[in-house]
Amino acid sequence: MGRGKIVIRRIDNSTSRQVTFSKRRNGLLKKAKELAILCDAEVGVVVFSSTAKLYDFASTSMKSVIERYKKVTEEQQQLGNSTSEVKFWQREAAVLRQQLQNLQENHRQLMGEELSGLSVKDLQHLENQLETSLRGVRMRKDQILISEIQELNQKRNLIHQENVELYKKVYGTKDVNGANSNALLTNSLSVREDPHESVCLQLCQPQQQNPETGITILG
Repeated sequence: MGRGKIVIRRIDNSTSRQVTFSKRRNGLLKKAKELAILCDAEVGVVVFSSTAKLYDFASTSMKSVIERYKKVTEEQQQLGNSTSEVKFWQREAAVLRQQLQNLQENHRQLMGEELSGLSVKDLQHLENQLETSLRGVRMRKDQILISEIQELNQKRNLIHQENVELYKKVYGTKDVNGANSNALLTNSLSVREDPHESVCLQLCQPQQQNPETGITILG
């Protein structure tokens, strides 16, 4: 009769477990030694018993085997990381190329090119996109124009105020009433018809009226 098949599981009986450990440990170490001799392999085996007792075998030295093992595993890990990183960037590049292709196709369609393959629904959608973009451009243009007009108005008011202050410094305010001063400043800040011609601000004395003759005297 042949031996029955042994179920590979933990042996409950401690005595049987210890006997089996001793037999199989010796067989494992013997096989490791034979493998090293027959195949010229560098072999290292480390075994800890359930009582934390150490049993080991090394064809050269255990330190040399462990150092070689660490070096090889580190190289394999780095190679695996490099391969994974390369694959990741390859996927990213493929996604970016597809996005670029879609953007270029959309740009050509917005420029009115390559429309032959579009359906009526697609053309309506493209038309709505163009109208929306055009409204946005016009709104932005209006905002810029309004801002420039406000800035010009502020500059005009500033020049007006500087002219008032300058006139007061030159001629004083004792002979200038509010109406004549406003008329003077309005005339002094007139805009020429030619937009390219430089604006020249001039100071003029207020008009005075002789109370006896009723004749206006220019200063």
